[in-house]
Amino acid sequence: MFAVGITGGIGSGKSTVADLFAARGVSLVDTDVIAHRITAPGGIAMPSIAKAFGPSFVAQDGSLDRTRMRALVFSDDTARSRLEAITHPLIRAETERERNEARGPYLMVVVPLLVESGSWKTRVDRVLVVDCAVDTQIARVMRRNAFTRDQVLAIIARQATREARLAAADDVVVNDDVSIEALSMDVDALHRQYVALAGA
Repeated sequence: MFAVGITGGIGSGKSTVADLFAARGVSLVDTDVIAHRITAPGGIAMPSIAKAFGPSFVAQDGSLDRTRMRALVFSDDTARSRLEAITHPLIRAETERERNEARGPYLMVVVPLLVESGSWKTRVDRVLVVDCAVDTQIARVMRRNAFTRDQVLAIIARQATREARLAAADDVVVNDDVSIEALSMDVDALHRQYVALAGA
């Protein structure tokens, strides 16, 4: 099935744009949703995470203690690699399973770290980047997650630069102080293009 990879920096609004495509009948596979599912209570990654990092990284409900793990992996690259070695193969397997079950004119895969991962560009037919100014990202994430400015900047520093994402893009949606109506018009135009490319 024809596949579009959608990505963007934290706070860019890629989920909003992806939901607009879903409203037009496009199948969505969201790697962030999968990552949360495998680290939820009873999630398939949790036994390995508990074994590798200890019970202090498991919340009372059996899910991943995200706050504690976030603090660790941002300060310790080795710990981040250990976590990724557990989660990434599981996310990839779940992503492939959902791709195989997808229906609709084409598939859209939401991949926050598409540019950073290296391999994703070969696994989709087109890359769509949702772009906005860094100041917009910071303001949105501070408001949404109640993070400090420094916390948001630390996350942004670990992601690909805005320039690197745009260089990897086949298509771009600008989501900087635009109305949902304007976004919808951009999505409509791209949707027609992708349906044509998919031969649907």
